[in-house]
Amino acid sequence: MNKPSDFYKQQIEIHSEDLQKLKKKLAVSSTIRLLVFLLACFGVYFFFGNAKVIIAVIVLTILAFIYLVSKHSGLQYQRDLKKALITQNETELEVLNLAFHHLPSGEKYKDPLHFYSQDIDLFGSGSFFQYLNRTALESGSDFLAKIFTENEINSIPKRQKAIAELSEKPAWRQKFSAIASLVKTEVPATEVTDWLKDYKTFVPKWIKPVSIVFTAISVALIVLNYFDLLSGYVTGGWFILGLAISGKYQKKVNDFSSHTTKIQSTFEQFHRLILEIENERFSSEILSEKRNSVVQSDIKTSTVIKQFARYLDVLEQGNIMIFGTIINGLTLRNLRQSYNIEKWIEEHKESVPVWFESITFFDAYNSLGNFNFNHPNYVFPEINNKVPVLKVKGAGHPLLKESSMIRNDFQINSEEFFIVTGANMAGKSTFLRTVSLQIVMGNIGLPVCAEKAEYNPIKLITSMRTTDSLTDDESYFFSELKRLKFIVDEIKTDRYFIILDEILKGTNSTDKAIGSRKFVEKLVASNSTGIIATHDLSLCVAAEELPEVKNYFFDAIIENDELFFDYTFKPGICQNMNASFLLKKMQIVD
Repeated sequence: MNKPSDFYKQQIEIHSEDLQKLKKKLAVSSTIRLLVFLLACFGVYFFFGNAKVIIAVIVLTILAFIYLVSKHSGLQYQRDLKKALITQNETELEVLNLAFHHLPSGEKYKDPLHFYSQDIDLFGSGSFFQYLNRTALESGSDFLAKIFTENEINSIPKRQKAIAELSEKPAWRQKFSAIASLVKTEVPATEVTDWLKDYKTFVPKWIKPVSIVFTAISVALIVLNYFDLLSGYVTGGWFILGLAISGKYQKKVNDFSSHTTKIQSTFEQFHRLILEIENERFSSEILSEKRNSVVQSDIKTSTVIKQFARYLDVLEQGNIMIFGTIINGLTLRNLRQSYNIEKWIEEHKESVPVWFESITFFDAYNSLGNFNFNHPNYVFPEINNKVPVLKVKGAGHPLLKESSMIRNDFQINSEEFFIVTGANMAGKSTFLRTVSLQIVMGNIGLPVCAEKAEYNPIKLITSMRTTDSLTDDESYFFSELKRLKFIVDEIKTDRYFIILDEILKGTNSTDKAIGSRKFVEKLVASNSTGIIATHDLSLCVAAEELPEVKNYFFDAIIENDELFFDYTFKPGICQNMNASFLLKKMQIVD
């Protein structure tokens, strides 16, 4: 298998060559439009005085320009798509080197009261979300954050298969994401679906056949008038009649158009994403279900959405100053288009949320598939309800450089607790976050940073970063007590893996030792599983009295007046602390 970096470099080369070709086509297209304009000017000048010929030249020029502008816009879109694809691949090469702090951080998803997200740097600058997230839509980003935080342990094997399958479709993922990155909408998708759901019709049903007949008569009158076979007064009278019919509904049409103008770009751009979903085949259950939710038997959903976008576009064009007034007076176009839009809404408004949800889903899941693609050496945990809660060989943190990463093996059984001691900076906190991410990633369905992993799914709850709150007039200690109370309440109703970094940090040593021991006893009695890191060696005595408790530590070695860490997870109790040494080493104290 080729390295991800090789794939990204190859894609940059391919798309760069295509981009150069598109730039040349755009230059030719611009030249052709200029020539058409010059020919039109020459035609008007040459036939000046012959009104009929000049009108014919102008009409033909307008039609030619509409066609050429449409083709030029298509080329511009393809150019922008290639640029987006090049940017994507350049970004992936940067991220492979852990240069990702310029990407969206997910700061808005931070929640200090969540089960674990605040403690394990799930969101914010330098977070796991920032490292993994490649969503292009706001709804996709929101959904990805929901996946990260839902603490859900059902259907993990299905998620693994979906992520693995998307990982094997890098070209499709990138094209979908590139298209999504070009989506620029005025209103959120949820606002669009809410408006469609609550919309009330106003256009009478008779307007469509009447508008067709009215248009046919108008065309006939204009042709007769053009060949001097009919008085212009008849055509003018007919035009005034059309204005009167249109004018009766003009205010409602204007209000209607003000809404549809905002949502037109959403449907114009989303139809391309739906088309990508329709044209791809998936074998995994979750992906197949999401694709099937947008696939219709009689006509493609992308075609249906594109047709709606055209209706909205035609209605918007019908309001163009004098030109729009003339067309409406002769064809009742605004009323007819309003009728077409209302009929479409009536037929499809229930399906639109499902279609948009599918787009959101793939935008989010593509990030998960991309993560798997970028880490071919990571492994999907083997899900088994009969093995220990977590048995991992070579566990590491995904945000550390693999070249310098110290990996650890560990196994923790159900209803077992580890007391982890160690010197400052010896690796306790990193280990706690590594284990936490192993669980979170395992529950999401992601591969984990390990050589091998077996996992009995369990929900996660942590207390590692309690802070005081000046705005709520809370002390640090009280905030910590609230967090511990939250944990105690949660474990009464569900099965959790609990990770704690120092219990009762906000009180004195004696009180802390007594309270910590009682809390450990309560956790053990609740049949929970977890890890507690502490500097309080007296807590390690619990292992002598409670068979569910095991002691582990991270060591620090002082040799030749230098401090060394091996960052290795070992059974036993830490004997070497380093606070005094560091105070002297940094000349803080004598």
